[in-house]
Amino acid sequence: MALLECKNLSFSYEGDVVLRRVNFIVESGDFLCIVGENGSGKTTLMNGILGLKKQDSGQVIMGEGLVQKEIGYLPQRNDIQRDFPASVMEVVLSGRLNQMKRRLYYSAEDKRIARENLERLGILNLSESGFQNLSGGQQQRVLLARALCATKKLLLLDEPAASLDPIAQNELYNTIKLINLCDKITVIMVTHDIQNAARFASHILHLGNEQKYFGCIEDYRKSTYWKRITGAVNNDH
Repeated sequence: MALLECKNLSFSYEGDVVLRRVNFIVESGDFLCIVGENGSGKTTLMNGILGLKKQDSGQVIMGEGLVQKEIGYLPQRNDIQRDFPASVMEVVLSGRLNQMKRRLYYSAEDKRIARENLERLGILNLSESGFQNLSGGQQQRVLLARALCATKKLLLLDEPAASLDPIAQNELYNTIKLINLCDKITVIMVTHDIQNAARFASHILHLGNEQKYFGCIEDYRKSTYWKRITGAVNNDH
């Protein structure tokens, strides 16, 4: 059974359909990039997978023991996140909240997992630093560490490199790909950056208020959508 399957999903806001007839499968180990113009339904789909937005029709089916509360999620950045008055360790530990159940305090295991993910992302030395004092790239690594604290199977990332400078973007993308390859964590990432999506993705889902394309990156490079977005001279580029 697939790790995640979306069958004939449709969503609307106040009666206006924003996304219709979405069908795709994500297998363990996949790196799926969701692309499309602003307002094409990308974030709506992410919210549907997380159970934050109710679909009008269709199903989100999870396999291999995956449940919604154990999906790691990194939302789009905003000013509130950037100015959050907490230490790096406190932010990362908050990724364990869904695993605490009725416990009032973080366990030794929660703290071990938080330290492990800080070390994995090369920011263990920042654990006592104030989150609001970090650079944009460092903050995104902290939020990625928090998302990893919630999951061993699936990361959902919504424009994780937006507003970062090119060097920080490249470092973050490389880190996400290593997590996908080395830690065997499946990744679904919304992005406008089609060039980097093509570098790292195994599969592409192209939305435009409905599903335009779903398939492997090799076939996407041959599609008319790739040509339109990149301005490729021919389908081999």
